[in-house]
Amino acid sequence: MKTGPATAQCPGRRGGPLRSAVMAQDQEVAARAPSAYRKVAEDVKAAIAAGEYAAGARLPSESELAERYSVSRGTIRQAFAALRADGIIASRRGARRVVIGGPRVQSFGELLSFSRWARALGEEPGGQVIALARRPAKPPEAERLGLPAGAPVYHLTRVRTLSGRPVMVERGAYPDRVGVLVAGIDLARDSITERLTELGIVFADAEHVIDAIPASAEDGRLLGVRPRVPLLRERRLTTDLAGQPVEWSDDRYLGGAVAFSVRNSVAVNALSRTRARSGPSQPGQ
Repeated sequence: MKTGPATAQCPGRRGGPLRSAVMAQDQEVAARAPSAYRKVAEDVKAAIAAGEYAAGARLPSESELAERYSVSRGTIRQAFAALRADGIIASRRGARRVVIGGPRVQSFGELLSFSRWARALGEEPGGQVIALARRPAKPPEAERLGLPAGAPVYHLTRVRTLSGRPVMVERGAYPDRVGVLVAGIDLARDSITERLTELGIVFADAEHVIDAIPASAEDGRLLGVRPRVPLLRERRLTTDLAGQPVEWSDDRYLGGAVAFSVRNSVAVNALSRTRARSGPSQPGQ
């Protein structure tokens, strides 16, 4: 086939410099798009943190933000999707996006169940049981609960909610004598701590270790966020009035939904700092 000097071709015909130029422009826009939607998402997140948009407030529309940032509405939708995946905003079809709200603060000044804490905030506590099984204790569980290797434990995975919103994944291991009682509790509605107290097992003392951890694939699926979104993890060993372990739990909270507070003084210091250690990311692993 003969070749000759390149000439511009009419729109709609395949090939030629004009099409190449358009393709190059599209690639340039595509390369800029990720950073554009991230900038929008970070700016909106910063505005929420600064109090410009309170809990329940509606955000500007897609068209308003697209004009403000000189980007397409598709870029704004990407930014909203990222904020929604992080648990910062909510949306309904045909309505503007709404700020979910700032974190609820949970104090460690007293040993308080999730349900009591939620009700004190005016929220309705709830739970969705993902799994409850009696099985041999895995080495970390046996060590923390003071059990022989392979002793039976009950392991619970449950999503905790505040007024219907998922905020925490609870994974707890219980020695057999406690777990058999846990299995008889209405775990979708009742507080384990409160029901066990009624049954004669008091959660008297607890040791808490708090750190940050990226959401696993399962965490993300249960909480409705993307994997690797930062979560606030509380690992807790609880003992009864006799000092016997009754629960070893790994609770993972949405960072934008819950914050922890600790009050201490020079006379009484309930808080200590330790170096983060790599190792099992949840009970039983």
